Amino acid sequence: MEASRKAMDSIQQYLKETFEESLVAKRKFFEDNRDNLVRACEVISTAIRQGNKLMICGNGGSAADAQHMAAEMVGRMLIERNPLPAMALTTDTSNLTAIANDYSYDVVFEKQVQGLGRAGDVLLGISTSGNSKNVIRAAEAAKAKGIKVVSMTGGTGGRLRDLSDVNLNVELGKNSSRVQETHIFIVHSLVDLMDRFFLKG
Repeated sequence: MEASRKAMDSIQQYLKETFEESLVAKRKFFEDNRDNLVRACEVISTAIRQGNKLMICGNGGSAADAQHMAAEMVGRMLIERNPLPAMALTTDTSNLTAIANDYSYDVVFEKQVQGLGRAGDVLLGISTSGNSKNVIRAAEAAKAKGIKVVSMTGGTGGRLRDLSDVNLNVELGKNSSRVQETHIFIVHSLVDLMDRFFLKG
């Protein structure tokens, strides 16, 4: 029984530490990036008002965030409104597997940006390190086509930071999990602010 109690104490302590890490990362992000968050909303909203679209890409948990955001925009989040033009470049398995098989996994998003993107669109690239090769190549392809780049990153922001028109960086994320916990706050904030303030009516 004593060992079990000690184990429980260790578990509770670990949970407290990770919870605090998440709060610290979110607080630091908000302090440093609230203006950038509004700027990102402006960039995406301007594109949508002009008849363009948002393309979103990332790997793993960031792919899930890409799909999550596209779903919140095409469907709805908190406010009833018309669908917004957003697409996750992570969902077409035929495209992803054909491009990866015939070329390289590094170009699975780049090829889609080249084929589907148009000047005036926006690419949202998500990478917890900022160095995901396929997201970087997508950003480079976007810039070449006159597509603005917004990014969500962690740590130093990596190479993706310098390719971005607006970078939303979670500087204090100690690992991908902590970074992604703030990234989902960013996703929800972007959609909510666009719905309430930038694309209202």
